[in-house]
Amino acid sequence: MNRVLIALAGLVLLALGGSVLAVGVGVRPPHWWLHTGVHDVLLSRAQRTRWRGARWWWPAVIAALALLALFALWWLTAILRRRRLTQVLVDTGDGDEAFVRGATLESVLAREAAGQRGVARAGVHLRGRRSAPTIQASLRLETGIDPAAALADFTSGPLTHARDSAGLAKLPAEVRLASSRHRPERVS
Repeated sequence: MNRVLIALAGLVLLALGGSVLAVGVGVRPPHWWLHTGVHDVLLSRAQRTRWRGARWWWPAVIAALALLALFALWWLTAILRRRRLTQVLVDTGDGDEAFVRGATLESVLAREAAGQRGVARAGVHLRGRRSAPTIQASLRLETGIDPAAALADFTSGPLTHARDSAGLAKLPAEVRLASSRHRPERVS
């Protein structure tokens, strides 16, 4: 979403700036365009001060600026918010709590998944809350490997080990499977 908004804002600014530049070098704009000549300004003094005396003008300007500021703050917090889980809460069984680093659990799970038969590469990311984590895994399978068997092996092996070692009742996972590319075989 961030890339789309930045791309749209960039395209609008590029189009406006490019059109003003084109008019400045002598390109004749369409009759409906805002900027019509080299010595023309985008808004005349009369247009800029037209609504200044109206009672609704300043509250509308302040409300629009406040909405713009709230949108910018929301966008900033969405960008800065961590998407990955940094800790997983482990129940020790004696009433105390312990934490496992999320990156450690991710790397161990990915390493164990990559060691499975038929898995060329594995990637794992933790999401959710530290008391209820979820896993997003991607497995790149070697050619000729049955995806259902690889998924069953991942579920019964690395995923079950991670769930049991963290002492979790459940550990939901979204697993994406992809096939490794191989060189074309030459026939002579």
